[in-house]
Amino acid sequence: MDDLINKSTAYLHMLCAEISDRSVGSEGNRAATRYFDLVVSSLGWEIERQEFTALDWIDGGASLYYGEADFRVLVSPYAPGCKGEAQLIPVSTVEELEAAAILGKIVLLHGDIAREQLMPKNFVFYNPAEHQRIISLLEKGVPAAIICATGRNAALAGGVYPFPLIEDGDFEIPSVYMTEEEGSRLLLFAEANPGSTVILKSISTRLQSSGCNVIARKGDPSGRRLVITAHIDAKKGTPGAIDNASGVVILLLLAELLKNYAGTLLIEIVALNGEDYYAVPGQMLYLQQNRDRFPEILLNINIDGAGYREGKSAFSFYDLPEEIELSLREVIAHFDGITEGTPWFQGDHGIFIQNGCPAVAVSSQWFTDNIDSQEITHTPKDNLEIVDCQRLVEIVQALTLFITKIQETM
Repeated sequence: MDDLINKSTAYLHMLCAEISDRSVGSEGNRAATRYFDLVVSSLGWEIERQEFTALDWIDGGASLYYGEADFRVLVSPYAPGCKGEAQLIPVSTVEELEAAAILGKIVLLHGDIAREQLMPKNFVFYNPAEHQRIISLLEKGVPAAIICATGRNAALAGGVYPFPLIEDGDFEIPSVYMTEEEGSRLLLFAEANPGSTVILKSISTRLQSSGCNVIARKGDPSGRRLVITAHIDAKKGTPGAIDNASGVVILLLLAELLKNYAGTLLIEIVALNGEDYYAVPGQMLYLQQNRDRFPEILLNINIDGAGYREGKSAFSFYDLPEEIELSLREVIAHFDGITEGTPWFQGDHGIFIQNGCPAVAVSSQWFTDNIDSQEITHTPKDNLEIVDCQRLVEIVQALTLFITKIQETM
């Protein structure tokens, strides 16, 4: 136990402190995947790297002036930059947007239309029709830029406040975002001075880059596949300790405890790359390369949000075969710090569920119980101080026992 705790501490420090930015396309992200590759390959696992192209992004800051008044704005991630003066057009509903003449104007999205983060235009896993309609209206209207006044929406945007309404490298209209309070102040100026102009400057640079998934394999190549996943990327501006360095640490510890595995199952330990990135490139590539192979997968175990210092670890079940579910319940009963969790679908296990695979999601009870209200993920608060490495080791021990039980039933 002590040895595994020490190793998990060292792995976390590497992923969250020595590597300062694991966002897809960044040098830190590539350093993280190289590190994962090095550790797991040294334990005798066969390695595959699935390479893809991606955008990196540099935030140069933004400014907004309405006459003598200035307003605090933030650059929307991956948005094009801009510099100019134009009339401000406030819009609070989809119907107002549809009716507004916004060509060449600067649009202020506030109120109902800015309540939840818009899904990227090419995001295939979840993309409500209303989001698509808003994006389409903006693109057809061709404004000079967009200002978004947003509040909190943990379910879609994590704990960050304000959240970027638009985070999409495929969307070509410049945009910035601000708090609801700043938005209300800007709206007062606009209502008192209809038809007047604002000056917006946003410095934002897109860089062509790359990244990869790392897949480690052991066992019988012709056997059913047990796929254990965790996303290795994180949002810019956060250490990403429980989202999701802790999940990667669990993969690394599992690779060590299973280094002598020689069973009839083919075990795949997969560091997916892109869950917190607008284009989910690693997940899309994994889907493409497994399009006709999901029936080979016996089970997916996805780890995300694990190791929070308060509460228990939570295992949630998704369409498990009766015998596998019984084995998992028996395992959970052995560990005081693990409980059955509430089902949730905002993680990579959703990919497998959508393709007919049974799945287990491993997280923290705090995370699953507060997924719609927490204020930690995607922020600087998601740091090393909130992770309990003893919980990570307990999860690893439970998963190792679970895998042993599954192997015995094959």
